[in-house]
Amino acid sequence: MSKQPNKIVFWLLRIVSAVILLQTLFFKFTAAEESVYIFSKLGIEPWGRIGSGFAELIAAMLILIPATTGIGALIALGVISGALVSHLTVLGIEVLGDGGQLFIYALIVFVSCAMLVFFEKDKLLFLFKGLRSNILKR
Repeated sequence: MSKQPNKIVFWLLRIVSAVILLQTLFFKFTAAEESVYIFSKLGIEPWGRIGSGFAELIAAMLILIPATTGIGALIALGVISGALVSHLTVLGIEVLGDGGQLFIYALIVFVSCAMLVFFEKDKLLFLFKGLRSNILKR
């Protein structure tokens, strides 16, 4: 069994990642200029913006529920990896003069969620082994 971090550290990781994910939803769901620019440049406006917003909402909610933190962190890692790759390949570190703020937020979420997945790995392995065995029984 893996060693759990201090409860305060664990909650901080959860809150920081969830707050960053949730605060971007306003911009995505209201079609803020910066969000529309980003997803237009990626060629996936509006569905990419709306879809990633829903994925981030689900991930943030799951991260905040102790029993589902690992699942939410895995979802967030997937979404935020796409954001980081987009920054490194298409958008650049700085978007519309933000000084790299969105990229930094993405890095913070990535590191926080990677740590959460690490701390929750035993629960996740148990869950995936159970799913696999149920699928193989059919």
